[in-house]
Amino acid sequence: MKKTISGLMAATMACTFAVCAAPNVQAEEVSFTIYNSKNEIQEQLEAACEAYGEKNGVNIEAYYSNDTVSAHLATRYAANDPYTLMMVDEKDVYSLGAELGADLSDEKWTADTNYAISVDGQIKGFPVCIEARGLLYNANAIEAITGKEFVPEDYATLDAFTALLDELVAGGMEYPIAVQKEDWSLGAHYFQQVYEQREDPDAFVKTLYDGSADLMNDERFNAVMDTFDVLMKYNYAGDAAAAAEREVSQQKLAEGEIAFLFDGCWAWGDVNDFDYTDKLGEMPLPENTEDGYNLKLVGGGSKFFMIDASEYTTDEQRQAAKDFLNWLVYDEEGKKFISEDCDMISPFANNDCSVVNPFGQSVKNYADEGLMVSNYSHDPDDHLSIVGAAMQKYLAGAIDRQGLADEVQAYWASATPAEE
Repeated sequence: MKKTISGLMAATMACTFAVCAAPNVQAEEVSFTIYNSKNEIQEQLEAACEAYGEKNGVNIEAYYSNDTVSAHLATRYAANDPYTLMMVDEKDVYSLGAELGADLSDEKWTADTNYAISVDGQIKGFPVCIEARGLLYNANAIEAITGKEFVPEDYATLDAFTALLDELVAGGMEYPIAVQKEDWSLGAHYFQQVYEQREDPDAFVKTLYDGSADLMNDERFNAVMDTFDVLMKYNYAGDAAAAAEREVSQQKLAEGEIAFLFDGCWAWGDVNDFDYTDKLGEMPLPENTEDGYNLKLVGGGSKFFMIDASEYTTDEQRQAAKDFLNWLVYDEEGKKFISEDCDMISPFANNDCSVVNPFGQSVKNYADEGLMVSNYSHDPDDHLSIVGAAMQKYLAGAIDRQGLADEVQAYWASATPAEE
């Protein structure tokens, strides 16, 4: 990552915010920029930065870009104009933090979270929120047909889940599922579980790199793909799956026309635009396995703030950025900004604000019960697009499972490890 700041930095986002510290810290107004890589909260961030800035005598600018994080940040560093505060992904903290991230080890908030990221013994990543992927569900729609309370744990196996889908179809819900076509959903969220749902993801990934992996004889790969086949079978988009629009799928779920959609808790920001029912939630992917992963959501800390440590940022700006982060953790308005304005799940134990997001409430419940599988975030930068494209071909029926396995294995065997 060191050797390609532009590569990793441009991979996931492009955003900026200008924030300054409280007046009792600086005599003069300080300005700094924030890079936001979470497009669904851009408006809220801009409003929060403006309100915080006016109240504390600081100047705040917020920017967002749909470029990849590493590439976008690389252009800023090349221009000697980095963001003061950068919202990046986990792998970016590991790849960039040692050289570019300020040491946050002495900050008070480090004692209130289990999700901060350390690099070379120093805390470099401030966790923004907890997120998780899984099957979003509409319990109202399910219960209207089954006549009984929907308990996700009752459908943890693929067999039980399939029986429920058949019951829904028999009850008048012709197609109970939506499958998203986007490469990020298929490659970075769904297929990613093949790596994550095992005791040692790194060890498995090494077998992919060295070419010794045999996906067609791998229990996890087949379990995940068996479930995907069922999702495809009951997908409302049918033969036109590759053309399904995300907004249409979300509306169908919100209004109860379908019962399930594989996505993440962040989807609430879009789902709540529709006439949604009141019993929505998120559950793990059903699988016919006995290792317990079908009872856990995949997730954890998602998005991290890093403060620039380069000569292009002043100590006053760095302090202003630290003050802003403390505001997010300890000020009531800051806590509400995370939990209520942005509908996110705070990674800080002291945040007692209620979770407005119903998918997020499910995620919080799983997290509180220790039923969370950690994200694997050390894929090469092009993994999303290449493996996502292979999954898109599978979704469209252009290749079979053997073809998918061959393409994924060929990709990894020729890929450059992310840490290099």
